[in-house]
Amino acid sequence: MSNWEKNIRRVTPYTPGEQPNQPDMIKLNTNENPYPPAPGVARALRDTETDALRLYPDPAAKDLVHAIAEEYGLQDEQVFVGVGSDDVLAMSFLTFFNGGKPILFPDITYSFYDVWADLFRIPYERPELDAHFHIRKEDYFRENGGIIFPNPNAPTGVSLPLSDIEDIVAHNQDVIVIVDEAYVDFGTQSALPLIEKYENLLVVQTFSKSRSMAGMRIGYAMGCPKLIKYLNDVKYSFNSYTMNRTSIAAGVAAIRDQEYFLETCTKIIETREWTKKELKKLGFTFEDSKANFIFATHENCPAQKLFQALREHHIYVRYFPGGRTENHLRITIGTREEMETFLGFVKEYLKKENLWKF
Repeated sequence: MSNWEKNIRRVTPYTPGEQPNQPDMIKLNTNENPYPPAPGVARALRDTETDALRLYPDPAAKDLVHAIAEEYGLQDEQVFVGVGSDDVLAMSFLTFFNGGKPILFPDITYSFYDVWADLFRIPYERPELDAHFHIRKEDYFRENGGIIFPNPNAPTGVSLPLSDIEDIVAHNQDVIVIVDEAYVDFGTQSALPLIEKYENLLVVQTFSKSRSMAGMRIGYAMGCPKLIKYLNDVKYSFNSYTMNRTSIAAGVAAIRDQEYFLETCTKIIETREWTKKELKKLGFTFEDSKANFIFATHENCPAQKLFQALREHHIYVRYFPGGRTENHLRITIGTREEMETFLGFVKEYLKKENLWKF
């Protein structure tokens, strides 16, 4: 090893989902929304003044912050925005998890959490989900340096009742509790009402899933003004201009079109529930997902082999090798037509391999 390499901060990086580019593909591997953004987004992009791009954007992203606050009945001082919820969460780790004690998050969850903890030298422990992939709230009733978990959880899709979330927050009022709600709009009750009661609670959401804006990278956090101020202090010490002009304008248009938002969420939920029934007919089992994906396993069909067979036919799902997730596939909910094609292929594959009795 060269001498200069001894000074390098080494981490095992997060592995993002594959981003294939096949003209005939069905992409069900990264939990993107199958429907386009709200119509107002296209108008906002058309109306963008390209000459203004030579100027820095508003570092406070005031228009977007205000639009989000207005949508949720909050004050502007209760909202923080960043470049996708990953940026918001990374800033939150850096800001709030500095007590020296291990932070807590589930053993099966969003795999960026341990990457950030390692990157920022934050100790952590991972309480195990139960046999049905459920968070046990009692596992978080102990001394810690902070808590974070998604609701619904990823990649399992299992949600935690609001009463359990409040129990966790109430038992941990000396540390910050972060609820990562990337998938909350697909059928789970948000923890947002609790921020008026608990000043140590931060709720993080994103435009990437339910608002069809993964390509624009917009995330946001909601909490008491004191938490938001601390986040902004760290943000301005790291990068003052995190949100570009185009993202701010598109985000404002997206958040204001509540009718379109509800329409697309409803379609995804309906397709998810139909897909659950069809998967059960084919012998798959899974917990009751409240996200825009299903985390499924089959008693006879190895997940890795099915994953590879699907991929060869340009149908992409997500496979997590190793441990308790080894024989599961995470299947994003696409359009009804995409899911029909996916299920048709799976049925024929199971027949051909003689893996299920029809």
